Amino acid sequence: MARLRFPAAAPTLTGFALTGLALAALTGFSAPARAEGLSSYGTPGLIDMPAATAAPDGTLAWTSSFLGGHTRNTLQFQITPRLSGVFRYSILRGYFDTPEADLYDRSFDLHYVFRTESPRFPALAVGLRDFGGTGVFGAEYLVATKRFLDTRLALSGGIGWGRLGSYHGFRNPLAGLGDRFETRPGLTSLSETGRVSFNRFFRGEAALFGGLSYQVNDRLRLAVEYSSDAYRREVASMGFAHRSPVNLGLSYQASEALTLTAAVIGGAQLGLGFSYQLDPRAPRAPGGREGAVPPLLPRAEIAALGWPEKDTDASRSRLASALAQEGLRLESYAEDGPRARIVLANPRYRAAPQALGRAARAMANSLPAGIERFEITLTAQGMPTTRASFRRADLQQLEHAWDGSWQSFARADITDAPARLAPDPGVYPALDWSLLPYLRTALFDPDSPLRADLGLAASASYRLAPGLSVETLIRQKAFGTLDQSSRISNSIQHHVRSDAPLYDKLSGPQLVQLSADYLVRPGGDLYGRVSAGYFEQMFAGVSGEILWYPQGSRLALGAELNHLAQRDPAARLGLSDYHVTTGHASAYYDFGDSYRGQLDLGRYLAGDWGGTLTLAREFDNGFRVAAFFTLTDISFDDFGEGSFDKGISLTIPLDWLTGEPSRRGFAQTIRPIQRDGGARVAIAHRLYDEVRGTNAQTLSDQWGKFWR
Repeated sequence: MARLRFPAAAPTLTGFALTGLALAALTGFSAPARAEGLSSYGTPGLIDMPAATAAPDGTLAWTSSFLGGHTRNTLQFQITPRLSGVFRYSILRGYFDTPEADLYDRSFDLHYVFRTESPRFPALAVGLRDFGGTGVFGAEYLVATKRFLDTRLALSGGIGWGRLGSYHGFRNPLAGLGDRFETRPGLTSLSETGRVSFNRFFRGEAALFGGLSYQVNDRLRLAVEYSSDAYRREVASMGFAHRSPVNLGLSYQASEALTLTAAVIGGAQLGLGFSYQLDPRAPRAPGGREGAVPPLLPRAEIAALGWPEKDTDASRSRLASALAQEGLRLESYAEDGPRARIVLANPRYRAAPQALGRAARAMANSLPAGIERFEITLTAQGMPTTRASFRRADLQQLEHAWDGSWQSFARADITDAPARLAPDPGVYPALDWSLLPYLRTALFDPDSPLRADLGLAASASYRLAPGLSVETLIRQKAFGTLDQSSRISNSIQHHVRSDAPLYDKLSGPQLVQLSADYLVRPGGDLYGRVSAGYFEQMFAGVSGEILWYPQGSRLALGAELNHLAQRDPAARLGLSDYHVTTGHASAYYDFGDSYRGQLDLGRYLAGDWGGTLTLAREFDNGFRVAAFFTLTDISFDDFGEGSFDKGISLTIPLDWLTGEPSRRGFAQTIRPIQRDGGARVAIAHRLYDEVRGTNAQTLSDQWGKFWR
């Protein structure tokens, strides 16, 4: 009698799976994106096999599946309506016949729907599975999907190569294009992992797969498929039982975001899993929880208060108090006939238009009736960036207009601000400080896939003058495991990043940052920065940067030059003998519709020369998903495991989670492996990130917040 085999420790959650559960708990179930049939690989599909479907545009999905020694953890992002990308971390128990028998595998997928479904024709998709990893799951496929019965029934069928061509395979139909398609090369050494091996795509034997799914009701979905994956290595090495190509599965929609799955794979293995999907464009508090703005007082009512028009001290005091109630800081105030000019610091609102709108209404309710125009200069660390001018009459007229947001933007005069008013007495110097908990993580160490430290971080910023500040960050770990890593780097480059675990072994308070920064405007459309000090945990030095970024431009160009010394991991403030000069020329481009790109060309920390390409999707609410890769003159073999630096990053604004106004957030960069090639120093207040939120291009995208 055939018996079902249950997942080892059924199911055992790895640290990476716990990270997915933490993401679900953090974001809650109020920002959902209904699941569109995700396979055990976390990609659009049936059970194991792919389908020509796509998740809703812009959504993120976390999938964890547990199957007979397999643990797969997948983060999927719907990059465009048709293109999705995947990062997967898998643990395969007993994969090797060596003392270190387990395989900890990192892989990337791409899935593209090149033809959408029509009444007569199915949707068609092409996919690459594990195209930049070890190739353990390496496969390519073409698949078609057609829906019937009001979309409740979906039929899928396709042809696969690689792993998806391993069961009842036949001669590659592409062999007619050339003999190179007859055989599929394999990996010959660990140093080849991480490369995009174009010479394996659609090569070797092919096989057919197919299946159907049926949506029984709003919650229950049944699926059956004919799989072309023979699980050859798992059968040979891991005790995996594969008795049939037919897989059976069901999924249950526990909530709008959470789906629970169960399946029988190969006729003998029981698989369990879950998927959690969220929509970055749907924050937990869609309307926000900021306090209500006082309504604009009628002009006649302001006049009746009898405020004298030449008493700037009284006007300044009233306005400073009104702005402080909105979480804004008045740095300068001046009157010039019927015009009032201010310099505004915005430590509270992530969207600059919201700060502008609240400041303009505070001016209208605090300044004499004879002031006709309000001119507001926005700043970044005290450096002027953008000037916005509003007519008082326009504010009064548009406050309750149905298209008030658009009209207020059209009537506003937004220009560059290469200079600013001198600060009012008492504004500088000033000290800001905070004491907050922190969480640091390290992923993918085979000895412990998730390590973390939890503790307190004390930060302080002392503002000496406009643009000039000194900042520090000190951490004290309460408990954690980052100091328990025992792996020694085998990198043949200087260990500019691969020795990072050594810096976590110091006990007691750790000085992470102590630096001075000066941000300045050299001229119109130009921004400058000079920094010196301890920039991060591993490097100190001096840095200079210049940025050209016209108002309303989609393109920005910058250049940075640094001279750095590596910090001694055994001493709190000491420096090692390693010194390096690095620098980059950078181009930034806003493609529109939330897509951004960045190209950096120059010299990296290990002395290597090359470039980094970053592509990001950043929504107007600040939620950001990005992918990057770096190629330098360090060869793939010399780089070591992973072949080149690459990864993805997530940024989740705090106001997205809480609805409360805040400029803070959570950021996580996920690299398959951290090596020494293509590494850059981390420096606070890089110019593009400092000023783009107040550039007219970004202001126009976020202007809907003006009246909030």
